[in-house]
Amino acid sequence: MLKQTSHHEIFALVVRRFEDIFHSFYVTEAIKGASYSASRLKIDLLIHITEKTVHEDWLNSPTLNLDYVDGIIFGDIDSDVRTLKKVVEKKIPCLVMNNYLKEPINCIAIDNKNATVEVVNYLVGLGHTKIATITGDLSTQAGIDRLEGYKVVLTQHNLPINANYIRTGNFLRTPAHQAALTLLTLRERPTAIFAASDVMALEVINVAKEKKIKVPEELSVVGFDDNPIVEYSSVSLTTVRQPITEMGRLAVENLYNIVTGKIKGLPVKILLPTQLIKRKSCQARPSKG
Repeated sequence: MLKQTSHHEIFALVVRRFEDIFHSFYVTEAIKGASYSASRLKIDLLIHITEKTVHEDWLNSPTLNLDYVDGIIFGDIDSDVRTLKKVVEKKIPCLVMNNYLKEPINCIAIDNKNATVEVVNYLVGLGHTKIATITGDLSTQAGIDRLEGYKVVLTQHNLPINANYIRTGNFLRTPAHQAALTLLTLRERPTAIFAASDVMALEVINVAKEKKIKVPEELSVVGFDDNPIVEYSSVSLTTVRQPITEMGRLAVENLYNIVTGKIKGLPVKILLPTQLIKRKSCQARPSKG
């Protein structure tokens, strides 16, 4: 048996399959952080790729049981708390990343809602009233919370929540491109767009360029991630820096402390702060507008 012959703890890191998974900034940064801690703590880290909507393998995979692993880190759970609870019932130590759960389950997440509140307040402060958003994957808590933060600020400032200004991009290039096309061909097009990831924000800038809409003079754009890919943008992108590597690192460290009995007061719940990085893709609106 793998576990019996190993002198190290063995953790499984569960990530879900999606378009561009191995080019995903989130996935690569999370694995980088987890690997850093695993190496330092002499933990063997197994990457287990699961399907997005079908999670039976969480329960029946030979890899994800106590004969083979000492603990499981979930890269995300796609809102599937029901199956997650069944994993917890099997008494396998586990920790969930990218979700802050009400249930008594170990978790570590980014403060997505407050990060978005800061972004949209910044755009309102620049004089924008026609603010659109391209959402992430709304089966993820990150996607839901970023949309919620957007709506909260508009409500606070008595700005209408316009259904035409909310488009889904799923954190992916192709749907984000289509979403940007839709937004930028509206009769009353937005003067600012918050995209819930940098990859999607770059698609907005590309579509704006195709349509001869100047960024930031005619359109302000904000992303989310502070992905190195933004260095290739024609306009330096205002974005949210989120500590994904740190989240991966802390996930492994905390699970290790749970498995080895160093943490007694369970569950572990950690919410990590973000930072708004202001660059040149946003500009104040004239006072009349």
